Amino acid sequence: MSIQSREDASGAAEGHAIGADAANAVAHTLRALADPLRLRMLSAIATDPDGETSAGELATLTDVAQPTVSHHLKVLRDVGLLTSERRGTFVLYRIAPGYRGAVTTLLDKFAPSAVSVGKGPHLTGLTDVDHELTSLAASLTTRVPGTTPEESLRVVRESYAALARRGGIATHLVALTEHFARQRLDDLATARASGDPGGVAPEAPDAMSGRTVTDPATAAVVPGTAAPGTAAPRTARKPQVLFVCVANAGRSQLAAALLAHYAGDRVVVRSAGSAPAPEVHDTVRALLAEIDPSAAEPGAHRGIFPKPLTDDAVRAADVVVTMGCGDACPVLPGKRYEDWVVGDPALASPAGVAAIRDELDHRVRALLAELLPS
Repeated sequence: MSIQSREDASGAAEGHAIGADAANAVAHTLRALADPLRLRMLSAIATDPDGETSAGELATLTDVAQPTVSHHLKVLRDVGLLTSERRGTFVLYRIAPGYRGAVTTLLDKFAPSAVSVGKGPHLTGLTDVDHELTSLAASLTTRVPGTTPEESLRVVRESYAALARRGGIATHLVALTEHFARQRLDDLATARASGDPGGVAPEAPDAMSGRTVTDPATAAVVPGTAAPGTAAPRTARKPQVLFVCVANAGRSQLAAALLAHYAGDRVVVRSAGSAPAPEVHDTVRALLAEIDPSAAEPGAHRGIFPKPLTDDAVRAADVVVTMGCGDACPVLPGKRYEDWVVGDPALASPAGVAAIRDELDHRVRALLAELLPS
């Protein structure tokens, strides 16, 4: 761009930038958030199952004197992030309604990105993979009944591209693609077998636009779906459960591992992320190894890696459990939807990670009891 062009554009830039008053207001709120203790307290309140927490509970969590906790809560309340209500001798704090979406974005999207900065770049892609992908597609065509060569090649290439976009180790990318593409083709076959007219491969594995969605936290269900808290329609095939969070690097991986552990081969288990991370969090990988020791063994075939959310995974599922991913998951008729308010283990202390695992364990056992009543 020439100097004259830049001078001409400088005036237009003012129209695109945030206004001075708005910038001051945002900065004022961000200054209130720029404290590790306040961020921990905010996350504890936001992820509490009841949506509210007392100063005493936060003092226990943070190991800080209650007067100090009360001071920090006042700072957050003064900028409008929190509301408070006295009940008897307790004062309970909640996220202000107007900030709930923003706080969810902060904790589920911004915070994990900030934590991952500095871990170093990952190589993505290979210089020439067309031959490997073509061979893989031909192999999958013979292994997945009802799959055409064209569909198989399309799904394989899309799966490879989706995994490459999220980052990762290039030397394992084709092996990861094999697992992901096989899972997608199986899900497409399941959807077709159940009479779902949408059981065809979409043009992009993570394309969710053009479909009616809703916020799972409201438990709103489109007509014809199973109500939250009720069992999905029973069919002759195994029930299938899909766990979805933002990064597919923590909560959804843990929940899927726990359900697979308790259900064995009686339930088909999937997990995915609306914005998958390059790798599973280290703390979560250690927990996965405790649940299933073979998860610690090398080898991409185990499928323990972040995967993008796809339409076919939702269509094949009987139950879709979301955890902090907002309205990214399509809402389709005939599915049971649940939204589990569970903290992010990537941001939790060791004690917090253990509590998250226990909470997921309790929820998974309850879900399994409904899916497979004795």
